[in-house]
Amino acid sequence: MASLRNANPRLKKYFKENYIPQVCEALLCGILVTCPEDPLRFLEGMIMVIIKSGLQNLLWDMCIAPSMKPNIRRLSETYLEQLFELDDQLMTPELMIKACSFYTGHLVKTHFGTWRDITHANQNVVLADKMNRAVTRYNFRLQKSVFHHWHSYIEDQKEKLKNMVLRIQRIIYCHKLTIILTKWRNRARYKNKKKEDELISKHELQLKKWRNRLLLKGASAGKSNLPEQSSSEVCLVGETPECDISQLPERAILQIFFYLSLKDVIICGQVNRAWMLMTQLSSLWNAIDFSTVKHVIPDKYIVSTLQRWRLNVLRLNFRGCLLRPRTFRSASHCRNLQELNVSDCPTFTDESMRHISEGCPGVLYLNLSNTTITNRTMRLLPRHFHNLQNLSLAYCRRFTDKGLQYLNLGNGCHKLIYLDLSGCTQISVQGFRYIANSCTGILHLTINDMPTLTDNCIKALVEKCSHITSMVFTGAPHISDCTFKALSTCKLRKIRFEGNKRITDASFKFIDKNYPNLSHIYMADCKGITDSSLRSLSPLKQLTVLNLANCVRIGDVGLRQFLDGPASVRIRELNLSNCVQLSDVSVMKLSERCPNLNYLSLRNCEHLTAQGIAYIVNIFSLVSIDLSGTDISNEALNVLSRHKNLKELSVSACYRITDDGIQAFCKSSLMLERLDVSYCSQLSDMIIKALAIYCINLTSLSIAGCPKITDSAMEILSAKCHYLHILDISGCVLLTDQILEDLQIGCKQLRILKMQYCTNISKNAAERMSSKVQQQEYNSNDPPHWFGYDRAGNPLTQPDNITSSKGSLELTVEKSTYSSEEEVA
Repeated sequence: MASLRNANPRLKKYFKENYIPQVCEALLCGILVTCPEDPLRFLEGMIMVIIKSGLQNLLWDMCIAPSMKPNIRRLSETYLEQLFELDDQLMTPELMIKACSFYTGHLVKTHFGTWRDITHANQNVVLADKMNRAVTRYNFRLQKSVFHHWHSYIEDQKEKLKNMVLRIQRIIYCHKLTIILTKWRNRARYKNKKKEDELISKHELQLKKWRNRLLLKGASAGKSNLPEQSSSEVCLVGETPECDISQLPERAILQIFFYLSLKDVIICGQVNRAWMLMTQLSSLWNAIDFSTVKHVIPDKYIVSTLQRWRLNVLRLNFRGCLLRPRTFRSASHCRNLQELNVSDCPTFTDESMRHISEGCPGVLYLNLSNTTITNRTMRLLPRHFHNLQNLSLAYCRRFTDKGLQYLNLGNGCHKLIYLDLSGCTQISVQGFRYIANSCTGILHLTINDMPTLTDNCIKALVEKCSHITSMVFTGAPHISDCTFKALSTCKLRKIRFEGNKRITDASFKFIDKNYPNLSHIYMADCKGITDSSLRSLSPLKQLTVLNLANCVRIGDVGLRQFLDGPASVRIRELNLSNCVQLSDVSVMKLSERCPNLNYLSLRNCEHLTAQGIAYIVNIFSLVSIDLSGTDISNEALNVLSRHKNLKELSVSACYRITDDGIQAFCKSSLMLERLDVSYCSQLSDMIIKALAIYCINLTSLSIAGCPKITDSAMEILSAKCHYLHILDISGCVLLTDQILEDLQIGCKQLRILKMQYCTNISKNAAERMSSKVQQQEYNSNDPPHWFGYDRAGNPLTQPDNITSSKGSLELTVEKSTYSSEEEVA
């Protein structure tokens, strides 16, 4: 072995390949056969024996003791010769191969025959098995087909039976309702008749006493000329029969109470026990609006309400409520809360937000506008509100860019789709970059009243927020055409700019190429827009709303080019207020190319005449039109009255309009819902009476600046127009406190009431009325000079009239801007 170590590598390799396996084979055979008590010692001894004998003499049974080796008898050649009967021949390899081949062939032939017989037998068995399976499957499919038809028939019969049962149930239900209503009607009639009988008997008794008293007086005075008066001459006032609505189904009760405010529901719950049970239906308390009763209900009632309905509340509105921290803490017990509005709450702090965030993790809508929150609240939002979708931080100026960086902590606000940052002037470019990193899924972005907003802010935002579909920028004078270029990566469908002088026609070239799906465009008061911009908008096939109010450089040529394109087919709303260069030619083109137009504003278009109004009548889809500040007269209103589908009309500051024109229009416009005739100083009570007779569906009325309106006309209006929601009587100096009493009786649904410069309405009456409406504006000052009359309704002198016309024009421009904002809202 020592010599083997010193050998060359080729010899070592030969040794390993030829001797190592034989050594291992010999050692293993020895261990397996001998089975020694100490295998290691046995192996050591055998290895020494192999070394001494030499590897050339190595045999596989060398390590087996001779006594344990089997006795194998060797076959001699003579034995083989006798076995194969080869007496005189020696055994040769060729003969051996032939013998083996013959033996093997015979063996194969024998076994192949046996295998073939077995195979044929197996094939018959398999074929029989397949036939049985085929028959079974055929029978199964036949049964399945029959069962399918039977099942369909049974299902049809079940459906018919179910429908019959439902019809029977409905018939029974209707029959029960008929019985209930019949009994209720009979009961009400019985009670009413009983009350009438009691009232009649009471009056008869009083009448008898009165006669007896008169007889006694006549007897004492020697006179007996008592006037005869029958009981039928007594005027009896019937009372309203009682109505037990608690017998109605729960679904009907919910539909009734859903129209009531929170204050009304609380009042209804105090009527009796049945009404209290109806107001305690859990579905009524899914949405609670405390903003409508913020000056009436104290904190302890709010806390008790939230504690009672904490599992049912889904939406809470604390807008403008002055609440204690304990009240906000009670809101955190509403575990299923989804919408929360705490805007304009001066007492809402970071600590209040902490309680709500820990208790209400499922909030989807959160409005924190105009509150005192800081970066602490911004840190809580991504930590607790993982599913937050709508967030409003408008006019919250105490958080910084650092707070916006917190939005990316933890799970972050990655599901946010709506964000309002209006008035947050403290946000820099870096803050917008933080928003882009954390809220990449934003779809709607509103940034109003931010004079610090620049093009770089928008560029930083849209680097990662490429899904934005709606952008609103009002009060951002530094935004320019570069913003439109940066927004080209987004899929915008709605965009709004207002009051921007840096936007030019170049922006609309980007719109034409990069925003094919744009449907809403608001570009009010952008002085740099000309007819070229309208030409660029004409290819937009999805455009439905276009607002170009106060874009004074737009004329008939640009509007004609816009209407010649495919955009005119789908346009529904078109606002061209204060586009003073437009004339009847544009209106004629509108009537030809806009079959789906619903809203049209031509406010202050001075060149519009009665001929243009005739073209408007041909726009059959039109339901709302604004002709304020134009030079139209009664003749134009007579023409416009031929349009039977108008629901909204505004003719504010049209000084040539009189009572005859409004009356003629009202007679033909029975569907009218909104009417604005403010600052038409020639109008009198006649138009109010016409509205009360023909337009009983009126919901909004503005008669501001009409000094001839009196209480008698408003009394008729309140008696007929019960659906009135908005009423503006500013400057109606002849109206008194009586009108407020009439409105409380007749107009139960009144929500907004404006009473500026109403000198004869007292402050006490206005305060009493404020609890009946949601929004009220009141002062008793003298009308301004530009109204054109004094506190008694008398016209001012000539110099003041000149000032009046100028002031009216300024007011008209202001109202135009307000109208566009209201349209967007």
